Amino acid sequence: MSIDFLRSFLLCCTVTNYLILIVWFLTFIFAKDWLKGMHRRWFNLSDVQFDSIHYAGMAAYKIGILLFNLTPLIALYLVNLH
Repeated sequence: MSIDFLRSFLLCCTVTNYLILIVWFLTFIFAKDWLKGMHRRWFNLSDVQFDSIHYAGMAAYKIGILLFNLTPLIALYLVNLH
């Protein structure tokens, strides 16, 4: 595997994961009632629990993107500079 392939792969993964995060956030903001209705079919959650779970999930997903996609991508670009 070449460094160029890894950089393009990590860039594609980063963009894809951020798009997923943006869609999740927009769905949470603009279709919150639909999303709550879908989750209440399976789980008995209060509004506070529902908001907390989604907020924590988005935060964990964003940290995962930063740790596993963006940081290695930046490191590969920095290695190529020297």
